[in-house]
Amino acid sequence: MISKSLQEYIKTMYVLKKQNGNIRVTDIADKMNCSKPSVNKALNNLKDTGLIHYETYGTIELTENGEELAKKLLEAYDIVYLFLKDVLNLQADEAKNEAEKIKSAISDNTINGLARYVHKVLDMTDLDCGYDINKEQCRSCLRRQN
Repeated sequence: MISKSLQEYIKTMYVLKKQNGNIRVTDIADKMNCSKPSVNKALNNLKDTGLIHYETYGTIELTENGEELAKKLLEAYDIVYLFLKDVLNLQADEAKNEAEKIKSAISDNTINGLARYVHKVLDMTDLDCGYDINKEQCRSCLRRQN
C-alpha cells in the first residue's frame, strides 16, 4: 500500500479528473495547498508504483489501478463519515476530521462490515449483493438514498 500522503494525491487527482476532465500539476498544488515541486515528487513516486502515467510537463493520467484505488479510498472515507455523522451523530466537521484519521487505519474487511452496518441502520439497503469495497457493488444504493 502507498503512503497516506500519496493516497491524498491519488484522491485529489481523481476528483480533479471528474471535475475538470484533466489533471494538471498547478491544480493539484492549489487543491492540496502545496508546492509544485512537492507535487512533481509525488507524481514521480506514483508513476513508479504504476498508478499514473506522467511525463514532466506532460499530461497526467490515472492508470486503471490508480483510478480503482482512488475510488476505494473515497468509498472508505464515505462509509466511515456516514457512520460517524449519521449513526454516532457527530457534527459534520468533526465527522470529516475523524473519518480522515480512521479510514486509512482499518482493513478492507472492517470497512466491508462497517458498510453493511451503516446501510442497515440507515435503511439504505440490506446489502444482500455481498458488498465488497473492492468491487463497489453498492455505491449506487448509497447515492439513491441521499
